[in-house]
Amino acid sequence: MDQSPNPGASRIEQLIALTERLTGLIAEQAQAFEARRPQDAALNMEETSRLANVYRLEAQRVRAEIKPFAGAPLNLRARLVQATEAFDAVIARQGRALEAAKTVTEGLVHAIAEEVSAQRSAGTGYGPKGIRPRPEAATAVTLNRRA
Repeated sequence: MDQSPNPGASRIEQLIALTERLTGLIAEQAQAFEARRPQDAALNMEETSRLANVYRLEAQRVRAEIKPFAGAPLNLRARLVQATEAFDAVIARQGRALEAAKTVTEGLVHAIAEEVSAQRSAGTGYGPKGIRPRPEAATAVTLNRRA
């Protein structure tokens, strides 16, 4: 039996650790959004962004250099698959939480805009000399509808 170290096994272990750490951080962010506390989601944003970039680069390397992974032990490859599936599930959960937060935020912006519009267009009566005042120019509440 060959006792030489398997470079694929070492890389898989590193990738598993990276995936599990990133999954944990994103799960924390999803929980924060679900609890309506987006400020808590921002606490680890820098580390999450850094790890997400490393993960992206490692995923590209794996696709480009698949041979070292093919010789890795089956149990390690299975753990990597499980970690990746957990990561995918957390990404989907975070996506749902972000979509819900976006919907609530858009609803608030629309409600505020409608209230401002209703207050501005309320009948003001006549001004001095019996002339109706000119309505003020409308101003935008938001600049980007896609937010």
